This record gives sequence, structure tokens and C-alpha cells, in this order.
Amino acid sequence: MIALLLCLIAGLGAYILGRRSLAAGCIVVLAAGYFYGILRANLFTPFSHFIFDAAVVGLYASQFIPGARKIPGTPHHPTLNTWMIFLLGWPLLLLFMPFQPLLVSIVGLRGNMFLIPAVLLGSRLRNVDLRRLAIGFAVLNLIALGFGIAETFKGIEPFFPPGPMTVTMYNSQDSGGGHRIPSLFQNAHTYAGVMVCTIPFLFGAWIQQIGTKKQKLFLMAGMGAALFGVLMAQTRMGLIAAFLMAVIASMSGKLGAMKRWIWVLGIAGLIVAAMNNDRWQRYKELDTDSVSSRIAGSVNRGFFEILLEYPMGNGLGGGGTSIPYFLESQIKQPVGAENEYARILLEQGVIGLMIWVGFALWFLINRAAFAKDEWYTGRRMAWYLCAFTLISSTLGTGMLSSIPNTFIFLLSLGWAAVGPVPEAQTTLRFVRKPSALAVPRGVRA
Repeated sequence: MIALLLCLIAGLGAYILGRRSLAAGCIVVLAAGYFYGILRANLFTPFSHFIFDAAVVGLYASQFIPGARKIPGTPHHPTLNTWMIFLLGWPLLLLFMPFQPLLVSIVGLRGNMFLIPAVLLGSRLRNVDLRRLAIGFAVLNLIALGFGIAETFKGIEPFFPPGPMTVTMYNSQDSGGGHRIPSLFQNAHTYAGVMVCTIPFLFGAWIQQIGTKKQKLFLMAGMGAALFGVLMAQTRMGLIAAFLMAVIASMSGKLGAMKRWIWVLGIAGLIVAAMNNDRWQRYKELDTDSVSSRIAGSVNRGFFEILLEYPMGNGLGGGGTSIPYFLESQIKQPVGAENEYARILLEQGVIGLMIWVGFALWFLINRAAFAKDEWYTGRRMAWYLCAFTLISSTLGTGMLSSIPNTFIFLLSLGWAAVGPVPEAQTTLRFVRKPSALAVPRGVRA
């Protein structure tokens, strides 16, 4: 009953606040996503798997159903909308094909189309929405850091009891022999990925002239919490992505002298902390041989074997999408995939894979993210992070099914894909028409 109640609260909260503000609705979804892992581990019921989904449905209802709140001057993006039709339409068509049982296929939609409309939400983000999202990320990151610190000293056992939902985190160890820190999330990889995804929003808001000193300090604290979270999670891809964000941010031309010194000193402090903590030194395991072997295993063997054996796919949910424990026994011929594009091939066939590859190429050659405005630096960081995610997904799965990473990734992708919207398009301007009986100034009646 508690899990069902949380589903209702998340869905209604996202709908009600989403009607008032896109950013407010997104923050409700993000809060549900941040707490999803720890709630699912402690509420061992089927409804606990759908808390985040309920929040997403509430947000979609507030933005897309007839009569939903419309933003004046919302621009139209024909190319993006066309890609959305293909990305959403093909999985929906596969739902009615007899590859997998209906319930398995419905759950498989989560990893193939359920979160894709977040791209459209990202294309609607305005400056005020981005600032509110940045503050929301700062709050959530600090909460996650608090749980991460507690788990560092007390262990993960008091927060994540052993069970089917926590097998991955108990099997993951850091460089010091302890468990990698998951904070609030399903595992350490999710924690690191979420923290990295928030940096473009936080840094983009921090370097602007708008905002009080307290807000700037709060945004700095949120970025610090994100970077510390990546160190505690100790995942290779998270460390590489965080390094990429740090380099791009350091090259920003909008950083003043004071902020540049603060940023450089902050990064230097994190490096010193990592070098003096045995549990934070997994970066030493990054070498040419390990990367080469991972690429060979993920790209070559897994992908091409699947291409030859399952050219039309194995159906939604039958190729690696996370399926709840109570439905796993119903999957027909379950097959694992070693990278995200192999998983898409397994579940959507060659046609679905071609659609995704085409969309990724369109995004990579699209230069809208590099148009100059006050959010240029943050949006450029988001573009590079999305490009890194699209490319690095050849090495692992989760690009379209991780909670809440996928939602933030697709939100960022939509934001970076369309570029800035001129302020004149986002605000209705009311001009009083001169009255027919009005007397011109300086003329006597």
C-alpha cells in the first residue's frame, strides 16, 4: 500500500506542478528518480517498480494532453518532431507483434520509447526553466551526497538490505575492497551517471551574471556534491565523463578571473582527495589493454553475432531491458546484449537500429547547440555529454532504461538539439492600441 500511495503522490505531484511550470514538473520526476533505487530496495512489492513511471506519466499528462498548459511562442521543430515519430512509432508497432508476451512487451516499452518524449520537453526549456532545474539539481545532489557519506562510514547494509534488487551493488567493489557507493540509486553506475548529467545545468547557471550570491554558493555546492559523488561511485565511464566536463568547463570564455580560480582550485582539491584515498583510486585501472578488450567484447562479438542470428529482433523486453522479477519467467528465449545498440537490435530489429543510428548522426552533425547566448557554455557541455553517451553506449547498456539518468540525458539532448530560443519568442508582448478618440499630445481639443 505504501508503494501504491507513493505512485499516486508522484503522478499527481508531477501533473499539478507540471501544469504550473515545466521545470517544477521535471523536478518532481527527478526527485522520484533520485529516490527510486532506495525505495525499490526497501519496498519489496510490484508497485515500487512504477514510482518513477507514475511521475513521468503525470508530467506527460501536464504537457501533452489536450488542454495542457501552453507556453506562448513555443517554437516548432519539424526535423526533431519527425525523428520523434519514428523513434516512438516503431516500438509501438512492435508491441502488437507476437515476439514476446504482452506484459513483457509493455514493460519493454520503458527501455525503448517510454522516456523518449523527454527530448520534446528538453526542446521546450526556457531560461527560467533552466535556472529552476539547476537549483533543483543542487538540492538533490546535496541530499545524495549526504546518503553517500553515510554509506561510506556505515556501509550500504543499513540503507539497502540484501535481496534481488541489490545484488549488483553488493557485487561491486571499489579500489579499497569496500562496496562502491550507490547513494540513493540502484547502483554506483547510476549514481555517477546522474551526477555527471547535472553538471552542465549547474555550471551553466553558475557562470551567469544573474542570481544572488547565495544562489551562486548553492550552485557551487551542488557541483561539488556531483564531483564528489563520481569519486565515491568509482565507475570508469563516470570518471571519464566527469573529466570531459571539467576540461570543457575550464575552457569556457565566460569564466571571470575569480570564478576561474575557484573552479581550478576546486578541481585540484578533488584530485588531491582522490590521490590520498585508497577507495577513490579506481582511475588507475584505466589503461589501453582494458579499454581495448572491453571494446572488442562489446562491439565485435556481441553485436555481429546478434545481427546474424536476430535480424528482426527478439521482441520488446527480450533483449536486455530490465524486467521486474515477477515477469522474468515469461520472457521467450531471453538473450543478453553487451552494448546498447546490440540491445536495440535485439528488441527492435534492424529497422529500429537504423532509426537510432540515423537520429544519433543527425544530432552529432547538428550545430544548434553552439549558438551564442547566456546558456551557451552549459548547452555546449550538454551537447558534448550527449555525444559521449551516444558513442560510449557501444560499450554497455542503460542509455535508454536507466533511472533517472535516461530522463536527464534525453532532456539534455532535446535542449542541445534545438539551440536557444530568442526571448522575443518566449514572451507575449501586449501593445495598447491607440483609441480612435485619443487626442495627440500637444494638440488642444
